[in-house]
Amino acid sequence: MIKIGILGAAGYTGGELIRLLLNHPEAEIVFANSESNAGNLVSDVHEGLIGDTDLRFTDQMPFDQVDVVFFCFGHGKSEAFLKEHSIPANVKIIDLAQDFRIKGDHDYVYGLPEINKTAIQQAQHVANPGCFATCIQLALLPAAKLGLLQEDVAVNAITGSTGAGQKPGATTHFSWRNNNLSIYKPFTHQHLAEIKQSLIQVQGGLEASIDFIPYRGDFARGIFCTSVIKTQASEEDVIAAYKGFYQDAAFTHYSDQSIDLKQVVNTNKALVHIDAFDGKLLVTSCIDNLLKGAVGQAVQNMNLMFGIDETAGLRLKASAF
Repeated sequence: MIKIGILGAAGYTGGELIRLLLNHPEAEIVFANSESNAGNLVSDVHEGLIGDTDLRFTDQMPFDQVDVVFFCFGHGKSEAFLKEHSIPANVKIIDLAQDFRIKGDHDYVYGLPEINKTAIQQAQHVANPGCFATCIQLALLPAAKLGLLQEDVAVNAITGSTGAGQKPGATTHFSWRNNNLSIYKPFTHQHLAEIKQSLIQVQGGLEASIDFIPYRGDFARGIFCTSVIKTQASEEDVIAAYKGFYQDAAFTHYSDQSIDLKQVVNTNKALVHIDAFDGKLLVTSCIDNLLKGAVGQAVQNMNLMFGIDETAGLRLKASAF
């Protein structure tokens, strides 16, 4: 059994991670750390787990008893935590924040299995991709492989309210979010850096701009994305390339039919579809922001790091109705 510690276990990602690991055939949760909830039942905070576990939150961090630690912190907190705490060198780390996603003076591997599977299998530390970044990259990477991203790409993506985290805010309040839409951080979203990093890795360079407009949606979970690529490449050749790019991917699938959000909610799947319109490709992609966009992909990375079935604990049915 893989022995696991979770830091920041009381938030949305912490709760979803615990839900997955409780049903993982080769995982054992040793501790779920939350200083503000220490001593409380996990199921008192993550009420969907009532009857599933008697695990309690702890303010302790017994790193010497685990094989891997998941960081479910807010952005910027992982790097600060590691400066103040020592984790044994043999303990693997999977960080769900953005602190180590961009290559730099660290050994974290960017955890997108569709392009970095071998590196993840050999990694001691993995930086889990962002939710928007995952959905957008999976839409564009096969096109990058073909060298098609030569002109600016228009990207629009809408995310559910859980993407903003568990802490209440003005834009997550039900009475504001319900029956409402809004944009935020147009052209400047923090995930753009990691998106461009991966596109450069696959295409060999990127002169084109990724013009990304994020939307807040009036639903709880999921990301639905459209990307417009200008190209004269034939639709048949591009679709064949997309299918080939993802033929060995465990959870990313090209669909010949139009896709919708309910096909992926509550799963670790990513779906991609293409329509061609007179010199333009419309690439549609969707994921569950908490699973393939966060902890589902993190568990997928854990499976790869420990050499077990990549899909272990992740065969989940979509909430289609």
